[in-house]
Amino acid sequence: LPLPGSGRTEERWERLALLAEDDIVAARIAEAHVDAVAILHELGGKPPDSGQLWGVWAAESPEAVVTATDAGGGAFTLSGTKVWCSGAGFCTHALVTARLADGTRGLFAVALVDHAIKALPSTWWNAGMASSDTRPVQFTNAQAVAVGDPGDYLNRPGFWHGAIGVAACWLGGARRVADPLYRCARSESADAYSLAHLGAVDAALAAGEAMLTTAAAQVDADPFDRANTAQLLARRARAIVEHAADEAITRTGRALGPGPLCQDGRHAQRVADLSIYIRQSHAERDLAALGRLAGHRREA
Repeated sequence: LPLPGSGRTEERWERLALLAEDDIVAARIAEAHVDAVAILHELGGKPPDSGQLWGVWAAESPEAVVTATDAGGGAFTLSGTKVWCSGAGFCTHALVTARLADGTRGLFAVALVDHAIKALPSTWWNAGMASSDTRPVQFTNAQAVAVGDPGDYLNRPGFWHGAIGVAACWLGGARRVADPLYRCARSESADAYSLAHLGAVDAALAAGEAMLTTAAAQVDADPFDRANTAQLLARRARAIVEHAADEAITRTGRALGPGPLCQDGRHAQRVADLSIYIRQSHAERDLAALGRLAGHRREA
């Protein structure tokens, strides 16, 4: 896919959205891989080889910490447990965040064929996103290569560009979840209530699409975020698209009742997948962060 800020960012995000329309889990795995490609490009890492599948394992937990030890000569070893590792059993490589001795956070590339890296038994009970194979992964003096300098992973424009890529996948999933509602509107069974629900969903989806188009144009115009607006842009996009996904899930269910969820296995799986996927958002905490940014910007 085109890299963010390359002049074809809208194409990148629309292709991710189209993949999510077909398969939400596949889009989630693909989004992580293309994000890894973009991160390596941005931070000067070695680009992935053909046939490799990369994950980005950056979740942090107070109870599960991965530490990085300098082994000399530019090499590091990683030890500890990383949680929420999607593709744990089938990715070939991963970018992993870890804590250095001075407490800073670094990013490291690892090859998952290393026997010092072990995917732990699954603790996943929900049907949603189950096939993403998201598990804890244990590192025991695993060989790793630093990517960029400490702190670079979070302190770069591409972090926020990648966050919008996730929203593009949410949008594609939401479009497909709303399909039964669009079909109902074309049928003789459509009533004022189902049409009202569709109107609300259609408006929310259109707002999400418009936001991604606007965001893509701004990223392409300012790929290095010299205007310091990337975080605000990403938080707005994610909030708008998350709302669209919520509307698609809730209003399709309210308009059509249990039928599609109980009798259409593919629809039921999409709803389950999307419901879990959008919980990558931190809900009101993210809205509060957006509010702070928006308030300061309006004041300025």
